[in-house]
Amino acid sequence: MSRFWSPIVEKLVPYTPGEQPKHQSFIKLNTNENPYGPSPLALEAIRSASDDGLRLYPDPAAADLRAAIASTLKLDASHVFAGNGSDEVLAHAFNAFFSGRDPILFADITYSFYKTYCELFSIDHRKVPLTEDFQINPQDYIGSCGGVVIANPNAPTGIAMGLESIEQILQQNRDVVVLVDEAYVDFGGDSAVGLVTHYENLIVTQTFSKSRSLAGMRVGFAVAQPHLIEALQRVKDSFNSYPLGRLAQVGAVAAWTDWDWFDKTRNLVIADRDRTSDALKKLGFEVLSSATNFVFASHEHIPAERLLSGLRERGILVRHFKQEPIRNWLRISIGTTEECDALLEAIASIVGE
Repeated sequence: MSRFWSPIVEKLVPYTPGEQPKHQSFIKLNTNENPYGPSPLALEAIRSASDDGLRLYPDPAAADLRAAIASTLKLDASHVFAGNGSDEVLAHAFNAFFSGRDPILFADITYSFYKTYCELFSIDHRKVPLTEDFQINPQDYIGSCGGVVIANPNAPTGIAMGLESIEQILQQNRDVVVLVDEAYVDFGGDSAVGLVTHYENLIVTQTFSKSRSLAGMRVGFAVAQPHLIEALQRVKDSFNSYPLGRLAQVGAVAAWTDWDWFDKTRNLVIADRDRTSDALKKLGFEVLSSATNFVFASHEHIPAERLLSGLRERGILVRHFKQEPIRNWLRISIGTTEECDALLEAIASIVGE
């Protein structure tokens, strides 16, 4: 009954998330979820807050969470914005800084939600091709535009840019906002948060979904100078004044402050990522250098779709993107050590056939 839809709905191509199976047991290496659970302190905080207080609205400003993040970053809370996952934070940023401007720039191979936001908010955009080796070249981001969006490390390639390259893009685009999406930065990238006080046009987004294992709670945040944070706040309060529930806020504060758990679990992921990359190379794969909790790999002889189906038959889910030039590549999330071993055993079986 699409005759009831608004005209824009007909044109939308929604973001397609990774499969979340409900009726069969799989090893899920397709959605970049952290294989290790949330901080025990976060779980205890959530349990303790599960009381009669849930009848009350949560703090609309998420003041405790913003203060905790700001304190660690040696900033004032006015430099931090909290939202319902970094996807919502990104959506508010696209609306706040890019609507009604010249085309914004982002890579042709990157987080596909950027294009979706542009379609939803009627934002002009231009995709900038990666280099032949899947790198972002700062020189390609020179010239008139309405803004720049960089995922660093990039997804689905997993490749990270150095801060000198981020600064180069910032200096080339001083009159528009440069948004750096750091969803995976804790697994090997260099955060641009330290540049925020030096660049009035920089906004950095991060998430609790990956390195802090709270994908199910939907918590994200942005760091920028206060004049940019105010714009995000205006957009949020015109859409939903209470995006973060009480449980999400207390869980996120506890997760943020539990640095022992954070370091322990991310180092386990990094170690298994590097080990898995080396093993895949020995099985005939090209594997890009990853600074994330996944690897991006292509076999020299076996098509990605054949590997995808073969792994699924063996109970393992990975992610495949059908567009060129990455049609023959797979994005493989890093699971537990046992899950990585099962993946490698399954791939060796497929290769052996």
